[in-house]
Amino acid sequence: MKKKISILGSTGSIGLSTLNIIEKKKNNFIPYIFSANKNYKLISKQILKFKPKIFVISNQNTFKKIFQKYKKKNILILNNFTSIKKKPLSDITVTAIPGIAGLEPTIKSVEFSKKVLIANKESIICGWELIKKTAKKNKTKLVPVDSEHYSILKLLENKNKKSIKKIYLTASGGPFLNYSAKQLKKIKPSKALKHPKWKMGKKISIDSSTLMNKIFELVEAQKLFDLPSNKLDIIIHPNSLVHAILELNNGLTNLISHDTTMKIPLANAIYDGEIDIKEIYKYKKQYNISNLIFRKVDSKIFPLIKLKEKIFKYYSSPIIINAANEILVDQFLKKKIGFLDINRFILAILKDSNYKKYAIKKPITIDQINVIDLWARSTTIKKIKKKYV
Repeated sequence: MKKKISILGSTGSIGLSTLNIIEKKKNNFIPYIFSANKNYKLISKQILKFKPKIFVISNQNTFKKIFQKYKKKNILILNNFTSIKKKPLSDITVTAIPGIAGLEPTIKSVEFSKKVLIANKESIICGWELIKKTAKKNKTKLVPVDSEHYSILKLLENKNKKSIKKIYLTASGGPFLNYSAKQLKKIKPSKALKHPKWKMGKKISIDSSTLMNKIFELVEAQKLFDLPSNKLDIIIHPNSLVHAILELNNGLTNLISHDTTMKIPLANAIYDGEIDIKEIYKYKKQYNISNLIFRKVDSKIFPLIKLKEKIFKYYSSPIIINAANEILVDQFLKKKIGFLDINRFILAILKDSNYKKYAIKKPITIDQINVIDLWARSTTIKKIKKKYV
């Protein structure tokens, strides 16, 4: 029986990987709901090639152009998710809209889906309680598909949490692993975007180069698996073949390894592990787990590692740090601030006189999350202007 599959963020790297997977076995799927922002050419191509039933386009100009061009086709073109009915349900939905902008669509997808594969870390770190509550109400299965968290999910199967000594999330170290602290002062966006192992979007590539992505992934792991933060840590692994390590109290250590592609966790999540990966993904070279390298995080190269404890201090600290980081990465990409300014300004936010007032809040609605998010963004912009304008 064919399954209806939806992809939120269909023009991004995760969305394209998902489309590549379903294209290999197209007779198994019915493209249902797609969403994108403003990539007109790619949206048009996907409409013609995959023929989804619904396409949600958030950018107004792109929405108008696509709507005019395809309004007579057998497809519903929308500019928001509010008009989408809960039934018929999507069998599988992949949520891959980057940033806090993905939170509301992720919650909406939980309402119209049987199973949601979450690739949007910001949704989890900022609104996990809302997502979890909505999933429980709608009896929706939630599956994380970040390579690290899917690996942890598999490692923890049939494990008692009391048996866990430590879980390590691996980090490649990005493009600046072997740089000196002095060299980091002159980093340009073009260099930070060149990840040595993974092909990713601009935002996640910068987060990888600063190690901010791993800080967020610690929060994800804590929320997804309901673990104490002191059971979680980060370890540098330049090979990028091991994605999570589970150290047990009994002296045994388990790990999960796979090639550096999101197609493997995505395909396994889509097919519930019942898949011969060779049907989906062809290895470009011999997969080799010999000579694996692991090392501690150097705080001189990755000063954001100091957030490892700070991000867990208050309930809404992750919301504030995420919002500030989104602004700072955008400003760095626009060459308005330096690479090391990302760390400096985030630490400045944590020292702001109003930080604790917002950080201790426990939001229970999207509007309340947005209030905290907006404070962090506006405060970050003010601090940037104070230094550079």
